[in-house]
Amino acid sequence: MTMKKSDMEWKKILTLSQYNIMRMKGTEIPFLGEYNEHFEKGVYVCAACGVELFPSNTKFPSHCGWPSFYDKSKKAKIKENDDRSFFMQRTEVVCDNCGGHLGHVFNDGPKPTGLHYCINSAALKFIKK
Repeated sequence: MTMKKSDMEWKKILTLSQYNIMRMKGTEIPFLGEYNEHFEKGVYVCAACGVELFPSNTKFPSHCGWPSFYDKSKKAKIKENDDRSFFMQRTEVVCDNCGGHLGHVFNDGPKPTGLHYCINSAALKFIKK
């Protein structure tokens, strides 16, 4: 992780929802996120630090309630952590640049990767291309 900020600095930069999700490892209500059904051409970047995470051509309609991607950007700095919270075993994904919680990755995605990055809209910003 290259970007370090205090808790107070993050509270000034992020919205309350973004802070809850990205710093406190929360989640947003399914199907209500800004990018759940968003399919424009461009890139999705980390809402906290702006690092490119997912190209729009890897986004797919998973109908799970959160934006879903089958692959990350070649420029992405994503770290995977074991997550055993809530009596489940999952793989958490965080921005490796700022440490922000993004969501989780599962092995039930479409070809060619078979991956399913299930990401909170609040953890993303979209840049249209």
